[in-house]
Amino acid sequence: MFKTKNLSPDRLSFFTALCLSTPISIAFYVISFRWTDSLIAFLIIFTLSYFLIRYVLNKFIYRKIKVIYKYIYQIKASQREEMYYKYILPKKSIEDVREDVEKWAEQQKAVIDDLKNNERYRREFLQNLSHEIKTPIFAIQGYVDTLLGGALENPNVSKKFLENTSRNVTRMVDLVNDLDEITKLESGEQLLHKKKFIIQDMIRDVFETLSKKAIEKNIQCSIKKGCEQPVEVFADKEKIFRLLVNLVDNAIKYGKADGYVTAGIYKTDDKHVLVEITDNGIGIAEEHLPRIFERFYRTDVGRSRNAGGTGLGLAICKHIIEAHGQSMHVRSKPDVGTTIGFTLDKA
Repeated sequence: MFKTKNLSPDRLSFFTALCLSTPISIAFYVISFRWTDSLIAFLIIFTLSYFLIRYVLNKFIYRKIKVIYKYIYQIKASQREEMYYKYILPKKSIEDVREDVEKWAEQQKAVIDDLKNNERYRREFLQNLSHEIKTPIFAIQGYVDTLLGGALENPNVSKKFLENTSRNVTRMVDLVNDLDEITKLESGEQLLHKKKFIIQDMIRDVFETLSKKAIEKNIQCSIKKGCEQPVEVFADKEKIFRLLVNLVDNAIKYGKADGYVTAGIYKTDDKHVLVEITDNGIGIAEEHLPRIFERFYRTDVGRSRNAGGTGLGLAICKHIIEAHGQSMHVRSKPDVGTTIGFTLDKA
């Protein structure tokens, strides 16, 4: 079956010349009733048409295509690339060239979309950072102005205001430290000191560290049944402890009173271990799930800020896991609970 998809300039010229010369030669035969005149007319018209069409295709159309190729790849052609433009490109069909250009256009669209997303992320990040810094600064400024305005004379008031000022300074220090840690993790400046340790032992230490918060809400923290068998992992012990503290602290903070927080440990294969922290708390709406690991992103701004924290905890967790060459995931439903998991190398 005749297909036009992969026609080269020579083949396209041949078929076009054939389509032109055939009806004209038939017309000559109808007029003169001499097949020799018809044959001569066919050969002359076919030959002239073929070379003319071929010249036009190569000289004008494919020369323009060469310019397009050079433009879309934004290169100054080397000797090898000039050979490609001269010998290989003319053998490509118009359809092939169209597919190449469409593929390039899709790639550029993806790049533009990434740039737009990055710009949106940068703008939101700066807005959130400004808000997170302004809140404690304005609070500190208010307390200091009140003290300077005469509140220093009242020991009870001055002590309370100084305590509040100290608390806001601590919040700012925590914010700066968290930002500094993320920057170092992103740039690779913060080296990992990997060692072997039992992940269940570390989880129990984290539960013990946060036991006071859990007791206040009567939340039971435990390792999931069937996951008690010791599993040894190979990772930076200090950073994984920090990560688990963040995850369990969030699970308690946004968990329901009289609820639970459980840790599951699973061997996914011979090389990796999956760790999951699950709670039955308020949960996260589906539209927020793709963005919860972004810096300062809060699913409920008012409630999140009232609960404390810098808004960088999950972002730090994500960077710690990525520094280990691993990945994180989240599953959640509002009023049902949340599960956040990550993988580690098995020792």
